Amino acid sequence: MTAPADRDRVLDRYTKHVNSSLASLARLVATPVEVAAAGSKVRGSDGQTYLDCGGFGVFLLGHCHPAVVAAVREQLERNPLATRLFLNPELAQAAADLAGVTPPGLDYVFLTNSGAEAAELGLKLARLAGKPHVIAMHGGFHGKTLGALSVTGKAEYRDPFGPLLPMVDFVPYGDLAALQAALTARSVVLLEPVQAEAGVRLPPVGYLRQVRQACTEAGAVMILDEIQSGLGALGAWWGADLAAVTPDALLTGKILGGGVMPAGGVVASAQLFAPLNADPLLHSSTFAGSPLAAAAVSATIGAIKSEGLVERTRDLGPRVRDLAAEAVTAHCPHLVTEVRGQGLLIGIDFVSAEAATEFLDWLARALTSAAKHVSRVVPVAA
Repeated sequence: MTAPADRDRVLDRYTKHVNSSLASLARLVATPVEVAAAGSKVRGSDGQTYLDCGGFGVFLLGHCHPAVVAAVREQLERNPLATRLFLNPELAQAAADLAGVTPPGLDYVFLTNSGAEAAELGLKLARLAGKPHVIAMHGGFHGKTLGALSVTGKAEYRDPFGPLLPMVDFVPYGDLAALQAALTARSVVLLEPVQAEAGVRLPPVGYLRQVRQACTEAGAVMILDEIQSGLGALGAWWGADLAAVTPDALLTGKILGGGVMPAGGVVASAQLFAPLNADPLLHSSTFAGSPLAAAAVSATIGAIKSEGLVERTRDLGPRVRDLAAEAVTAHCPHLVTEVRGQGLLIGIDFVSAEAATEFLDWLARALTSAAKHVSRVVPVAA
């Protein structure tokens, strides 16, 4: 266990070399140093064990899943990074595994180092297909690299970095008429099956099928961002499966590395991927698709299958959502307007941002004053 003096050194280094504002916030709320993690539990330098309810959507398998750790350890000791001059069997296996669980017709895989990189490549594939006009959604989130940020529907994220990519229009999520009014044959529509960052916002029933039909009729491209919703989080492999649609490209990440390695990816149709098949050097990345990351991807997909995690999420989701609704109804009904979600992607909608902040602050303080040997929940905003 990390000693108290070590926490002071960590804070000092954060202040001097990482981010001074994060260090100040950590001091204010007495954030411990993260020491170890396994399953759903995280151990802090304060001796407490915390129940991890968040993790930015990464830990569907929990922390340090044995199968993923074992696969990564074996690969690490044998061949962690490829020369890129020879064939990479781990990449080939991971690509086949990922294409094998995505909707039919999505056959080509490009592994990336993150979800934001996957969004960047999705936009580039659309450009190569002659679709420079992007229709994105208000409230949508696709990453904070320059291209991904350009199509992220939160002005507070975009405005400090303008001007961003041109020819980007934002329409209300779930408003088919607004989308159709902006749609042309030179458009690519980028959206999430559930808007996670925006507060777990679900679309109207049938909306994704209507978007798919509108894109097909207009000759436009549809890209579905499943970076946070995919790989079982919704109680299905993908939100696309729940909606019975096949996009031209699907973006993935977060869960894809099994909570052990950073990994993202684009899974695209042969038609959309054709320019990269014709010229592999049009898009490349030094570390993307490394044997180490690919081993984690294959092990993650294998674990989701063998442990029935899609089915388990489908079963647990409504139960957890109902328990959360009962808790807030019993203790703070005046603060909450709705508890909603799909699978284990669940959000609690407060009456205001201030109310949510106060609730989290109260929860953190209540947990801090709890008995030393009682496990505690890591508060996560909806």
